[in-house]
Amino acid sequence: MSILQSTNKRALRKAITTTLRELSQSDIQSQTQAITEKVLSLPAFQQCKTVSCYLSMPAAEVQTSSLILNILGDLGKTLFVPSITSSDGYMDFVRVYTEEDYRSFPAGLWGIPEPTPEWSSKKRQSIFDADCNNLDLILVPGVAFDQSLSRLGHGKGYYDRFITSYSSSTGRSKPLLVALALEQQLLEHGQVPMFDHDWKMDMIITPDKVITAPRA
Repeated sequence: MSILQSTNKRALRKAITTTLRELSQSDIQSQTQAITEKVLSLPAFQQCKTVSCYLSMPAAEVQTSSLILNILGDLGKTLFVPSITSSDGYMDFVRVYTEEDYRSFPAGLWGIPEPTPEWSSKKRQSIFDADCNNLDLILVPGVAFDQSLSRLGHGKGYYDRFITSYSSSTGRSKPLLVALALEQQLLEHGQVPMFDHDWKMDMIITPDKVITAPRA
């Protein structure tokens, strides 16, 4: 990708972030509720057994606490959440066991809850562990998305590297990538610049629509 395209990414990220920071909490909560209902009624979500969900910032993005509590409830699913414990740019997904476990997470950078290394005196299960079931679906955050299912993240590359690493190092199939987007985060076709290593989403869920890739 050219220097111009990289610059376009940075400019777009800055513009969308400014817009998101101006949204009221009531607007975000209203949109979040509609998105949460869409996720819970989604056949792909209902059928999956092992799911990852991001831990949301206090503002400026779709809030995931309600989704997480639903997943930890009686839906019969196993939940994993992102964990960044090193400075090498790689992200793991670790298991969350109960609602009590989730509510005990301390707030970390940007106010995002951070999973502790252990739960009940045992090391948390990693999605890379040999005895771990395949990860079926990832609920993905981002700064912006477009109608062609491109994603603009926060610029660190955590998700793109994880998806590539998970599929290549474990030999497992790629999980379904389901992005959660506020209305203000969804752009028209082709407006999000993409690198070769950037993964497109399989699905984007907004308050009023579910966008999927056209069938071949």
